Parts: sequence; C-alpha cells; structure tokens
Amino acid sequence: MKITSFGEVLWDIFPEHKKIGGAPLNVALRLNAMGVQSSILTRIGNDDLGSDIKDYAKQRGILVDAVQIDNHYKTGEVLVALDNENTATYKISKPVAWDFIEYSDTMKKIVKESDAFVFGSLASRNEVSRKTLFQLLENAKFKILDVNLRPPHYTTDLLLELMQKADFIKLNDEELEEICTEFKILTDTIENKILEVSKRTNTSQICITKGSQGAILFFQNHFYYNKGYKVKVIDTVGAGDSFLATLVCGLLKEELPQLSIDTACAVGAMVAAKKGANPIFSKKEIIEFIEKQ
Repeated sequence: MKITSFGEVLWDIFPEHKKIGGAPLNVALRLNAMGVQSSILTRIGNDDLGSDIKDYAKQRGILVDAVQIDNHYKTGEVLVALDNENTATYKISKPVAWDFIEYSDTMKKIVKESDAFVFGSLASRNEVSRKTLFQLLENAKFKILDVNLRPPHYTTDLLLELMQKADFIKLNDEELEEICTEFKILTDTIENKILEVSKRTNTSQICITKGSQGAILFFQNHFYYNKGYKVKVIDTVGAGDSFLATLVCGLLKEELPQLSIDTACAVGAMVAAKKGANPIFSKKEIIEFIEKQ
C-alpha cells in the first residue's frame, strides 16, 4: 500500500525546545511506522531548517523525491503554546516555503500511483499551493481531508469546496461545531450533525475526534464509537495526526471499523502522553496499551 501526503512541513517551536512537524509529515511518519510506503509532497526553504526536515524524513523512510526547495521563502515555523492541560495552540508564520508548492509531473505520477492521498485545509491558505492541490486531487484514487481550522488561514467557501472533494473527512468536535455554525446546521446530536455534513459534502466517511473522550466514525452508513483511553497528557501536538494515520491504515486494509477506531484512539492517546508529535511505538506496545485499559 502507498499513501501520499501533501502540504506543510515545519518546525514546532515550543518554549524550551523545537520539534519537526506539520500534519502531513506527521501522518506520513506514522503511516511509515506501520509499514505503509509514504511520500510527502511539500516545499522547504534553502536553509538548515529545511535540510534537517528533509534528512529526518528520509532517515525515517519517507519518500522525499518530490520535496521542492525554495530560494526565496524560508522553511515554515510554528510557535506552540501549551495551556494548563497541555493542550496546544499555534501561531503559524507566513508566507513560508510550503505556501508555494508548484505542480509537477513528478507529483502527478506519485499521486496517481498512490492508494490514497492525504491533504489538509491549512496548506490551501495560499493560491499557489491551493492550485497545485486542486490539480493533484484530480489524479487521486482516494482523497482524505484532514481539517485543520487554524484562524485566520481559511474561509468557509474554501473549506466547503475541500470537503466536497474528499472521500473521507477527519475533524475534531470543536471544528464540527464551527462548521455546523458556518453551514447553518441546526440539528442537535453529534450523529445528526455528521449525517448533515455527509449530505452537504456528499462524503460517506467522516470521523470526529473528541480529545480524551475518544472518537466517532461514520463508515458505510454505520456509527462506530470509542470512549477514549486515560493517559497523563504531556502535549497534544501530533496526536490527531497519528490517530488519522492509524485509522486510515486500518480501514484501507479492510480491518473491522471498530478495531480500526479503537487502535487509532489508542495510538492518539499514546502520542499525547509523550513529548513531540512522532514518538515511535511497536505493534506489541499498542496492543499491550489497549489490553491494560
């Protein structure tokens, strides 16, 4: 199985340290750790920070053949702040190299040969990368949208267009509420909200993450639930990305949806209990974590 991720790569700058990140790269790294061949389509600056990201991804097994180098704009950075519950908020620099990802035949070939294509809303904030994304989506077999609502880096019209292009949508419960407000969806339960979003976007696979309360998956006209796993949260950076990668991997391998969402919630919780976005876990460690709950 081959899965390609498109969009931002960057450095998460914490008060006392920095870590390589960006949702598309985090997803690719987790997929690769689970044995899935992963590619990243992005753009870095012609600087040490960019070189370090590319070297890191390559060393971890990510295919970086289509990573572009920008001689004008620098590699992306994000200032990460943690609240009293260690939940992260972000200040994202712009413009940076990943805002200017240029379409190429190499990228088109990689996407065509992939079983799935993962993209997010953040990488569409600039017209250059947005245009490239839309061209690549035309060649994707299965399109996975990771909604990352980072004000002021999106518009309602753009978000709806991205959701309508997706075969699978992942968002958190706060993003669901915001989208329902923007789309004037007035229904009460989370299930009815998911059904209404599914109808308006013509997307039959939707997953809502709920932080420590687990997740809800709408898949093949059925709902699947996980109530979450208790951990001591160190930071939430990358937890949703690892959740998505694990869930997608399970569903594409045609595992039972309940097993897929249970495993995804476990991995997301395990990431939240560690520093940084990309701690490594063995399959045995994940199974043992679930069994201890």
